[in-house]
Amino acid sequence: MDERIKDNFSALYEVTQTISLILEPRHLLESVLEIAMKHLEAERGVLILVDEEQKAGFSVVASKNFASDQHPSEFAASSSVIKRVLAEGASVLTVDAPADERFEASKSILAQNILSIICIPLRVHNLVRGAVYLDSTRSRGKFNDETLRFLTVFGDLAAIALDNAQRYERLRAENERLRAGVESTRLFEGIIGQSKEWKAVLDLVQRVMDVDVSVIITGESGTGKELIARGIHAHSGRAARAFVAVNCSAIPEQLLESELFGYKKGAFTSAVSDKMGLIEYAHGGTLFLDEINLLAPHLQTKLLRVLQEREIRRVGDLEDRKVDVRIIAATNRDLREEVRAGTFREDLFFRLNVVEIHLPPLRERSEDIPLLSNYFLKKAAESFKREVRSISPKAMQMLLRHPWHGNVRELQNVVERAVVLCRGEEIQEQDLQLQHVREADLLESGLTLEEFERKLVEKTLKELKGNRTQTAEKLGVSLRWLQYRLKEWDIGKE
Repeated sequence: MDERIKDNFSALYEVTQTISLILEPRHLLESVLEIAMKHLEAERGVLILVDEEQKAGFSVVASKNFASDQHPSEFAASSSVIKRVLAEGASVLTVDAPADERFEASKSILAQNILSIICIPLRVHNLVRGAVYLDSTRSRGKFNDETLRFLTVFGDLAAIALDNAQRYERLRAENERLRAGVESTRLFEGIIGQSKEWKAVLDLVQRVMDVDVSVIITGESGTGKELIARGIHAHSGRAARAFVAVNCSAIPEQLLESELFGYKKGAFTSAVSDKMGLIEYAHGGTLFLDEINLLAPHLQTKLLRVLQEREIRRVGDLEDRKVDVRIIAATNRDLREEVRAGTFREDLFFRLNVVEIHLPPLRERSEDIPLLSNYFLKKAAESFKREVRSISPKAMQMLLRHPWHGNVRELQNVVERAVVLCRGEEIQEQDLQLQHVREADLLESGLTLEEFERKLVEKTLKELKGNRTQTAEKLGVSLRWLQYRLKEWDIGKE
């Protein structure tokens, strides 16, 4: 296959990726223009859309290498070429613009010494919605018939992308209109609790959700940190854009950088094409970083730059890319202690910790247990198609006495299992299958939560003969989390 044809396929593949990932029209069109100019080695480029309210009949929505202070109607690009393409819906290719009799009257071509021009229409449902214009002031014959064929196909893909993005924008606007009508009493539907401790959390959430600041959510595992983060996003001005959740312990450290920041083609052996990272994918929306304390030092530095400069650089790339993303971080550790220990950057901590929301453990808001239990029962009964309607008083007392070291997540699992095992309409004690940890084994007078955590890990690890993978699975934590704790406690050095 001819090398040029291969390059054309590669560029078309790149724009297809752009179509599938970018839903904000202006960002999409800027990317389309950048790809076209890069592939065709054009010196200057403009992407315009039909706009009857403008005197020129169009608006410039993306441009490159033109004077930034020019009004759209006075752009140095040949307006006569653009107007011709918009009016006739036909592409224009000229290899010697000053000598082309079609444009003898064009002052901009002569004044700007434009030598080569290619301009194609953007059609949506057979209607011309805009145009892509590229030119050269350095060489005649810069573009040819092969270039025109490529750019025409490219333009068709770009037009489809534009139509999809604009439809999404309309849906987003409609969604915002409908969301504005939701009653405040349903603001936190799915985030259950009526205790004073939980009400204090929700009050703080309400105060920060519309303020575009970074937030750190702290609390033990299973307290609902991601649920709160999603609630903040869902009721913020970013609700229509992506909510991207990343567990910093779930992705191997050597892969996390490329997952977060993306990479450039050729950055490493398997990088066969450019890839957008999760931070870039969250553009306009919210990035949720769980277990932020496990972020490697060099990634902490890169994340700090995102917060300070609002830009990222893909792995292997030389160019920076602007991003607009709100970061919500979460941890079950005391980040202040991590800062003092030198494992977490102090400047990053202060950048992230504009507002801290601490989620109390379930044992500190036990009055919410009946409410949560019945909520999970109703959901599970509907999901599993069971006729379970209530929890017996004795079973409820058992739920109230349980220590809930796994917090709300553990309670949900217990109730769902009980719904499956229940033989009637009411959950009984035996349906819960709660195995209380004997105080003689683990709970000693004055034992702290961290001491309890260490004893539980050591006991489980011993039961499973040192198998870390099985231990992590049984405890319901990630292997990376477990390895981090064992290293911190200096246990089981290999």
